[in-house]
Amino acid sequence: MHDYSVTKVAITREVSPALADCELTHLTRVPIDVDAARAQHRAYEQALADAGYTIERLSCGADMPDAVFVEDIAVVFDELAIITRPGAESRRSETPTVAAVLERYRPLHFVCAPATLDGGDVLSVGKRVFVGVSRRTNAEAVAQMRRILAPHGYTVREVAVRGCLHLKSAVTALADDLLLLNEEWAPPAAFSEFDLVSVHPNEPSAANALRLDDRIIFPMAFPGTAARLGQRGLRVVGVDASELAKAEGAVTCCSLLIHDSQRRDR
Repeated sequence: MHDYSVTKVAITREVSPALADCELTHLTRVPIDVDAARAQHRAYEQALADAGYTIERLSCGADMPDAVFVEDIAVVFDELAIITRPGAESRRSETPTVAAVLERYRPLHFVCAPATLDGGDVLSVGKRVFVGVSRRTNAEAVAQMRRILAPHGYTVREVAVRGCLHLKSAVTALADDLLLLNEEWAPPAAFSEFDLVSVHPNEPSAANALRLDDRIIFPMAFPGTAARLGQRGLRVVGVDASELAKAEGAVTCCSLLIHDSQRRDR
């Protein structure tokens, strides 16, 4: 039978010893200090714990350099979770472990070939879902997500991504009616019903923010944009993600957040 309780869980995954061999699309490969990356990741997990999340950390070996970026492997909604088919073939071995954990919390749906989908290309704001078509996510994935989510009242919109890895490199939610955007990487017209905060002009990579109930987790590397968030009355909690950023990672990438119903089989 199933047992339900109210909870907040953050699924994370260890930093691989092979992080320096990660997939790269837009950045030049530079040395990565794995020990520093692990320390930054632990501090990130602590920031989530401080916000009331129970951390469920998955293990990771040298065969999965990108696995710390667990967001790409699934998209979690209130009613279900979608297990992706990552655009980088090297990452598809990451999915079974994540699926095994998520099935304790949500019914699962799976993206199937020929679709490719990275969770970093999916921005959900209430019942509105924006899917970036990028080098990692294709139009077939958008169609499959639309079929999966339509019965639950979600609208799914396709957004063209340019100049960056994922849609959430270009835009993330700060509130139900407020988005943070780099308009060079995603078209503002796609988000016309929202109030928009533009990244500071000297900080093009600053559009990735992790929205929690009462705070925004945000990289310390972007003080100009952080100041703009503060001016909007948002509580900004800074974290150092500099080593993970060398692997094209950001603050949304490193967790899967689960709210309200926790399902446990017994």
